[in-house]
Amino acid sequence: MSAAILERPRTVPPKLGPCPIIETRRLVLRPHQASDVDAIAQSLDDWQVTRMLSRVPAPYSRGDALDWLNMVRGTTDWHFAITEGDGVHIGCVSIELRHGRWHLGYWLNRFYWGQGLMTEAVSAVLERFFRRMPGIDLYSGAFADNAGSLRIQERMGFSILGCSDLFSMARNAMAPHLETRLRMEDFHRP
Repeated sequence: MSAAILERPRTVPPKLGPCPIIETRRLVLRPHQASDVDAIAQSLDDWQVTRMLSRVPAPYSRGDALDWLNMVRGTTDWHFAITEGDGVHIGCVSIELRHGRWHLGYWLNRFYWGQGLMTEAVSAVLERFFRRMPGIDLYSGAFADNAGSLRIQERMGFSILGCSDLFSMARNAMAPHLETRLRMEDFHRP
């Protein structure tokens, strides 16, 4: 092994730290709990929700939700449960380190669509992320037929980087996916 390889600096991405609790006007965003499993399974067993996600199978079972909860509870990524004041789980916003880049993902139970709740949740998480990680770009995306998700990203200041096909587990097929990026200086709260 050459000395050049041994001396090459390794870039270690900064860590987010523990998932905080964030309160907004209508929501409480908190780390997931074991008691969220049934609500997650119910929300993600809805084809209208699951078909817009790349890494979620359909049908989606309680066992799938339990496996996912066990996996994310041991990570240093942020996986927020979206709850209204009553503490009932209605969705998720996640920021994960994947392939050396920070990625934003989110979903909401279909019965809560159209109320601006996801815009409120994503905005609050982005604000906290950029306070914790100034100068770090955040990546996301959405399937091309997910107009609602793309509107949320556009409102926040995300720019489209390109389009490629991405495999959707729920659809069991490739689908056009728009890749997006948000720079701290482009973020604006709606």
